[in-house]
Amino acid sequence: MERRDFLKGATAAAAAEQILSLTALLAAAEPAAGGQPAAGEGGAVPHRPLGRAGVRVSALGLGGAHIGHQPDAELSVRIIRRAIDHGITFMDNCWDYNGGQSEIRMGRALRDGYRDKVFLMTKIDGRTRQSAAAQIDESLTRLETDHIDLMQFHEVIRLEDPDRFFAAGGAIEALQAAQKAGKIRFIGFTGHKDPLVHLRMLEIARKHQFRFDTVQMPLNVMDAHFRSFTHEVVPGLVSEGIGVLGMKCFGDSFILKSNTVKPIECLHYCLNLPVSVQITGIDRQEILDQALESARTFHAFSEAELASLLDRTRPSAQDGKYELYKTTSHFDGSAHDPRSLG
Repeated sequence: MERRDFLKGATAAAAAEQILSLTALLAAAEPAAGGQPAAGEGGAVPHRPLGRAGVRVSALGLGGAHIGHQPDAELSVRIIRRAIDHGITFMDNCWDYNGGQSEIRMGRALRDGYRDKVFLMTKIDGRTRQSAAAQIDESLTRLETDHIDLMQFHEVIRLEDPDRFFAAGGAIEALQAAQKAGKIRFIGFTGHKDPLVHLRMLEIARKHQFRFDTVQMPLNVMDAHFRSFTHEVVPGLVSEGIGVLGMKCFGDSFILKSNTVKPIECLHYCLNLPVSVQITGIDRQEILDQALESARTFHAFSEAELASLLDRTRPSAQDGKYELYKTTSHFDGSAHDPRSLG
């Protein structure tokens, strides 16, 4: 059976069993850290271990792209601080989001002691040592900090990206130099196109005797059925103790347009995966309230609940029409502006 057609022949119950087994695998790998998804307690956002990094992070993360979409810069600053005050302490960002405005706004929000309350992540596009080093320093300036907790190599969406990353004079050299200098703590990579690219990145890393601290990818109810990162990438990460970062819970709202699932269900599903963090776009107060409500009402799914949700979403997910980041260039920011690659 072809890789891409694997889940077409699987029942929703079988898919649910696979997902729940991943959670059990995480618990077995990190029993002392409490790897099982935890229900929200008293409205607090649960915290989870970031793989084997030795830190715990909020299970929900605030997405940097959407916070830059908010027309009112001051309101976006208040939203970030309100999220932190209510327990969302994982901050996502990227050097290229909104022409740098997302990082600038987050830097402003993290003044007055807020920087010490968060785990700060951002990303770079540069494929060469020179371009990556310049972007790292620019991100530090925008974010008004002397160090970034997690720096990730952004948009690994091409099969050649791993080769460029690990080549002589490639971005890995800049990241390792920045880590040695104390500018960054941990190193990861992100991508949204195809599990094959993620798997190749991990394979090339092993050949270079390098282990990523985190890997970020789309994780949602549609991904479970089509070119599935959940089924093809996550198990290996969990077994290696690499932190799993989920994104595109709603597929930038396209998944909600399928009219098969509600926002809270999407968030609950993602929190039932063995993720360290599910990053979600927040650009308005009501969207922040929705995320906080999902944490407050979260519970571990039974196999029957999970199977029912997957059975309901499966027909809409088969051809990837609601996962445009996989099937089109709509989300390929570095393709729209290749100069960022260096």
